[in-house]
Amino acid sequence: MRLDVAAIKRGCGNCDIKSFRHLCGAELDHFRADTKAEGPLTVACTYQQSLFAEEAGDSATVAFVNIRETAGWSTEGAQAGPKMAALLAASAVQAPDYPLVALASDGVILIYGRDAAAIEAGRLLADHLDVTVMLREPGEIISPLAPPFPVVKGTIRNARGHFGAFELTIDDYARPHPSSRDHYVFEPPRNGVTSRCDIVLDLSGERPLFPAHDLRDGYLRADPKDLGAMLRAILSARDLVGRFDKPKYIEFTPDLCAHSRSNLTGCHRCLDLCPTNAITPAGNHVAIDAEICAGCGQCAAACPTGAASYALPPADIQLHTIRAMLLAYHQAGGSSPVLLLHDGPHGTPLIDALARHGDGLPAEVIPLAVNEVTQVGLEAVIGAFAYGAAAFRFLLRGKPRHDLTGLTRTIDMAETILAGLGFEGRRVAAIETDDPESMLEQLRGIERLAAVKTPATFRTVGKRRDLLRFALSELHRLAPKPVDVIALPQGSPIGAVSVDTGGCTLCLSCVSVCPTGALRDDPEHPVLKFVEDACVQCGLCQSTCPEKVITLKPQIDFRAGRAPATVLKEEEPALCIRCGTAFGVKSTIDRIAAKLEGRHWMYPAGDKRLDAIRMCADCRVIVMSEQQFDPFAGVPERAPPRTTEDYLRPLDRKT
Repeated sequence: MRLDVAAIKRGCGNCDIKSFRHLCGAELDHFRADTKAEGPLTVACTYQQSLFAEEAGDSATVAFVNIRETAGWSTEGAQAGPKMAALLAASAVQAPDYPLVALASDGVILIYGRDAAAIEAGRLLADHLDVTVMLREPGEIISPLAPPFPVVKGTIRNARGHFGAFELTIDDYARPHPSSRDHYVFEPPRNGVTSRCDIVLDLSGERPLFPAHDLRDGYLRADPKDLGAMLRAILSARDLVGRFDKPKYIEFTPDLCAHSRSNLTGCHRCLDLCPTNAITPAGNHVAIDAEICAGCGQCAAACPTGAASYALPPADIQLHTIRAMLLAYHQAGGSSPVLLLHDGPHGTPLIDALARHGDGLPAEVIPLAVNEVTQVGLEAVIGAFAYGAAAFRFLLRGKPRHDLTGLTRTIDMAETILAGLGFEGRRVAAIETDDPESMLEQLRGIERLAAVKTPATFRTVGKRRDLLRFALSELHRLAPKPVDVIALPQGSPIGAVSVDTGGCTLCLSCVSVCPTGALRDDPEHPVLKFVEDACVQCGLCQSTCPEKVITLKPQIDFRAGRAPATVLKEEEPALCIRCGTAFGVKSTIDRIAAKLEGRHWMYPAGDKRLDAIRMCADCRVIVMSEQQFDPFAGVPERAPPRTTEDYLRPLDRKT
């Protein structure tokens, strides 16, 4: 592997860079000596990571980064010095610890099948787990002489829960008759039976019991005709006993959620995107079941307020990593970098295979492994271009494990923004393949594009929206053709509202439900104001407006962050005719008075009672008391009001 040590030193200017030929063998003493020095230590090789960790012991904290398969083992390895510097710089960014969710399993497993294959799977697991086999529409199956586990019949109608706590609703449930001789004979069936278990092994060959079933821990599924797949599922099930910790992928702050107000739905982006149905409405906000959540991160990437945030790592740490990579790359002399985002289980094997058996990655392609590609939000993409990326690619599976609508929206928004700012060419796209050669072909097919002339160096912390706001501002400053306003696709979390002022009555219902304070009033004057920088396009104002005069307008106005509140509508206040206090909107009070005068029995034409409408609430009460106003006087005779008994009486006759 060829090393451009000079380029690496330029990119990692604050580091002491040393190169070796056989650090894990003949030169191991050099590593031992460096573990005793002060400061963090990084080894740019993962092949002998366990050896180095053992040698370091507790005396030093050692970080590891792979520059062999990702950079050096390439036909362009001689030009990969800037990329190696980028990878080393990224390894120095420390991610904080993330919370864990504890899951426990006692090994109670339900094997759901349709023939003898399910019973055979039960035999293989009987010594390890508490097995029950349930057969769906079984034919004539030979009954074992003395089965070591229950065998029943049934069809799973509904399944919910998570690893360690599955709950199944079963129809056509029946136990085998004790007198079964050569094959199973079942007792009369029952519907609506509930079964609980820790693990489900689905060998039915039918549709999966859960959406995005590959992401549901504890739910194993295999085609019974595929013996290899069935055996792999059985081996996986055998080890699912005990206590397990999984990351708590999403940190959720209910107070920031813009899902609902007053039983009206506003934002529902996370509900639409969650592949496992781990997110459910819970009043004014949503609830995220951490035991079910599989960590795709689409909810956090789409959340406009930052109520849902990804923890593995947080968005600001991810942006710090991108910043470190690209700044080091440019300082080392690299140009036109392409950032390749990939996950470990899928992307890393493709990159390794290409390095070991193919031409390796191009020198300008910088890979960055993340927990889930779909966790990456717009702030990371926009920030990358501000830091000097020329192109951004997401490496995806040829057959995705779940819906990718959230990522598709992120790509569409990023492309719209970049094109609007004058960045030519296809800057952001997905590469969907399971073939390393196909991946290489698509990477080589990326047009050579120019990055910003002077990359930004900003470093910020906070929620995704804060990061996005700053990244957009910096990219606008560096853009080839900066413009003030860019229209965005529908559903974008940034934008303005449009109000038909002719129909608006200044009831201010929209102000009362706005979760971010984007819509505001003035306690001293009838006015509706709008702060575009705070709007998250949740739609609550649109849903709440009784006159239906509000529409959402997704866009980016780069002036919004510095702009004061905009007055959308302002009217003359209604002043109490008795005390002069402002108590409403004059046009509304005039309209009410005009509609009631002479048209309602309480307000005859020319009667002084009409003055009460033009008074504030306090004065109205005082005047009504002084005049001994009887609101029931002169009420037209009508039929007596209907009571509960009147409504129930027809039902009584029917019964």
